[in-house]
Amino acid sequence: MSIDIKPHAYDPVSQPELFDGVLSRRVVAFVIDFIVISIPVVLAAMFIFAFGIVTLGLGFALYWLLPTATVIWALVYFGVTLGGPASATIGMRMMDLEMRTWYGAPAYFVLGAVHAIAFWFTVSFFTPFVLLVAFFNERRRLLHDILLGTVIINNAARASMLRASTQPARTG
Repeated sequence: MSIDIKPHAYDPVSQPELFDGVLSRRVVAFVIDFIVISIPVVLAAMFIFAFGIVTLGLGFALYWLLPTATVIWALVYFGVTLGGPASATIGMRMMDLEMRTWYGAPAYFVLGAVHAIAFWFTVSFFTPFVLLVAFFNERRRLLHDILLGTVIINNAARASMLRASTQPARTG
């Protein structure tokens, strides 16, 4: 029984345009995604507050559902967006990024949800190392990317634009 080990699909030496500026734009994408996830949670909290007033305090009991609903919402958000055709969250799309497996396949729902869980756990336990690891590897992968075998790269449109801007101009 043989094991089919696939090579890395993205080489930072031969394809530097895939990794150019990824870390800084990934931070901005994280902030955008945080806002997108927070808006429905804040609206739900405001609804529960209003419902609690209307029901003379009985509706306030719904606040105990909010933490669980928030986690479920975040997992569904990351699973659906990273598992979608763009393999990117809304923030990542705005920053022209996408997530791929180390061998080049697009992300899928379970990988997107587990990627979020791995991020939360690694940030909880190894906060400084999650960010520092990216400075010590060529593909600029964070700790949870390495653990899951994923890589964040520039999308095809941005990569081709960067490739064209670094090509020497041809004179005819």
